[in-house]
Formats: sequence, C-alpha cells, structure tokens
Amino acid sequence: MNILLLGSGGREHALAWKMKQSTLCKNLFIAPGNAGTYLVGENVQIDVNDFNTQKQFCEANQINMVVVGPEEPLVKGIFDFYKNDETLKNIIVIAPSAKAAQLEGSKSFSKRFMQRHNIPTASYKEFTKANFEEGKKYILQHSLPIVLKADGLAAGKGVVICNNTNEALQTFEDMILHQQFGAASDKVVIEQFLHGIEVSVFVLTNGKNYSIIGHAKDYKRIGEAETGLNTGGMGCVTPVPFMNNSFMQKVEEKIIKPTIKGLQDENLVYNGFIFFGLMNVQGEPYVIEYNCRMGDPETEVVMPRLKNDLVALFVAVGKNNLQNITIEYNEGFFATVMAVSGGYPSKYKKNFPIYFNNELQQVDSIIFHAGTKKENDIIVTNGGRVLAVTSQGSSITEAVKKSTTALQKISFEGMYFRRDIGFEFV
Repeated sequence: MNILLLGSGGREHALAWKMKQSTLCKNLFIAPGNAGTYLVGENVQIDVNDFNTQKQFCEANQINMVVVGPEEPLVKGIFDFYKNDETLKNIIVIAPSAKAAQLEGSKSFSKRFMQRHNIPTASYKEFTKANFEEGKKYILQHSLPIVLKADGLAAGKGVVICNNTNEALQTFEDMILHQQFGAASDKVVIEQFLHGIEVSVFVLTNGKNYSIIGHAKDYKRIGEAETGLNTGGMGCVTPVPFMNNSFMQKVEEKIIKPTIKGLQDENLVYNGFIFFGLMNVQGEPYVIEYNCRMGDPETEVVMPRLKNDLVALFVAVGKNNLQNITIEYNEGFFATVMAVSGGYPSKYKKNFPIYFNNELQQVDSIIFHAGTKKENDIIVTNGGRVLAVTSQGSSITEAVKKSTTALQKISFEGMYFRRDIGFEFV
C-alpha cells in the first residue's frame, strides 16, 4: 500500500516508524514530517490542512491510505473531504468525520455527549459572553480547585486549574472578554476538579467495533516531582501498574462501550483513534476529555509496546472487520523521556544544532524526533519539545534509566529533560 501520514511531531515519527515495519506498507509519505521521519519514509511539503494539494498528491502517487496525526484537520473535516470526493472516496482514511471530531473540537459537545450516554465525568456548566455575569456567580459559589476550559481547540493550552476564586474570575474574564484563546474561548466550560491520578487509554474503532491498543501515564509538568508549568508532556510510561484487569474492566464497561454505542446511536461516523483522557478517582474511572487522535508523547510508548501490525489494524478499520483482530503486546515496560528546548514551555529559541554521540549506536533505545528539521544536512531544533527517547525494560525504573542514559549522549544548546519520569512507581 502507498500511505500518506499527516503531521510533523513525535507522534507522527512513532506512527511512521511502526507503519514502516508492516509488510503491507510499500511507500510511506509524511506531510510535512520532520528530521526523523525522513529516515523511515519520504517527507513531502504539504500542509496538514491543505486538502486540495493532498488530493493532487494522492492522485499522482496512487495513495491507498491516509492517516491523520494532529487534531486540526480532523475538526476541519478531512474525513468528509476524502469521502465526498469521487476520486478519493476509496482511500482508507484513519480519522473521524467532522461531526464526530467535535468530541475533541468542542468541550461542551463532548460533555453533553457524556451526559446523554451516562458516561462518568466531572459536573460542569458552560458560559458565553451572553451569560458572563451568571458565570461569575457560579465561580463565586463553586468549591476549589475549579477547572476552566476553552470550548474549542487551543493547542493543548486551553485548560486552566484555579486554586483560588480571584484567579478563577480573572481567568474567566481573560477567556471570555479578552479572547485569551481566540474563538476557542468564546464559550467556556467550568467544571469540578477531580482528585485522582490521570491516565490515558487508546482505542481504534470503526464506530461499531473497537480494539484497545494501549494505555499510558503522561507527565505534564516541566519540573521534577510534577512541579512547575504545564507542558505538552515531558514523558510517558506503559503499562501503568494500577491499570489492572479490574480497573480496565470498569473503563470498558462504564466508558468505552457507552462511547462506541453513543457514536452508533447518534450516527457519528468514526474511523480512527479515540484517546480517553481519564482520572482514576479512588479506583473509579472518570473521563476528563476525549481526543480524536493519538496523544503525544503517549504514541511514543504505545507503538513500541504494540505487537500487532499497525497497517493491518488500519485496514481492518477500513474494511469493518476490526472485531476479528486480537491485540497483542510486547513484554516488559516502556518509558519515553522528552528532551525540550531551554525556556520551554515559555519562550524558547530554535535552530540549534543537535549532536548525536556515536555511542548511541550501542544504546538499546528508540529516538523519535518531535521538533526537529534538517538544514543543509544538519539536524536542528524546531520546537519546544525536540526529541522523545523510548526504551524497554523489565521495570519502569529500568526503562526510564535506559532513556535518560541515551539522552546523555545527545546535546543541543539549552537541552533539558526530566530524570524522574515514572517516579511514583519506583
């Protein structure tokens, strides 16, 4: 098969790395890709939201499958574009329809969906400029901490946890009146803060059947011991020790099955990944959010652990026979540690050369590129999160140690990484 993968981050490098191993993969193109994806496929300079140029490329290169990495093209209707085009409609597209992608594209849509289908989630209310004063009163009488979420896509930055009322009122004003996140915060969802441990479960579905392809625990804070500012993710581990059969059974029965049934009941066309962002509250799972694609850096641990042929799974989605697939996992534990630019997640500089020590050839780790690019055959930094190093071990501690050891053989100006990923499982 000729496959086009859309995206340019660590998630896409991990997906490309996994798909390239498939006997079904003939030619793999990544648009636009990064300095790592060119090692497993061919990078093409096409924007993820430029559907018309993608169409021309698909026709010229006889593309059989399109896999969508990031969220924005999903919400903008990439699945519908391909399926409504006479020349593209037979391509397998791993993505939900635009309507189904509202599960990620609109916080209020997803909360209402969960309410309709009795899926456990935090209590909430939604507000706009029209009922701004009512929102202020709601905040004043609400228990603390309190969570404020911009309704639309905000590049992972639209969620603010406030520990005091004044902070919450100011954040609410910034979002609604000053459009802190642009149109994404025209509507704000205010919800109860759930006390627990955050985890993620990943499902591949055709909207009728599903396969759980993995789970992971992400570490969001920039500082060790989960301190400092929130980031897009500083590392990940899988499998998570408390995600035992009992807990996973609750996740399936109370969350995954009702979600898939909800898609069917509401005629929401869905051919792709569902990321269930969960909170384990004293052994009970609650949904914090849905994402309609794989997470980053979760993909970088989920894909190495997954034993199955990923392209074969995608074909099963496209042909509606996912129910015939048995998911298998590689043994051991997997840990990803992210190397980031100095100053991240605040201001940081780009275009620093990245140096890879020759000793890396002897290291038993996988280096996934995230914010990188090639300039005159030199790999340079091109983002806040630059590299994700994934290792396998007999324990989380061993896997993390392997990743941090590998990172000590890589350098670029201002480079920083956390050494305590998975610290609570030591």
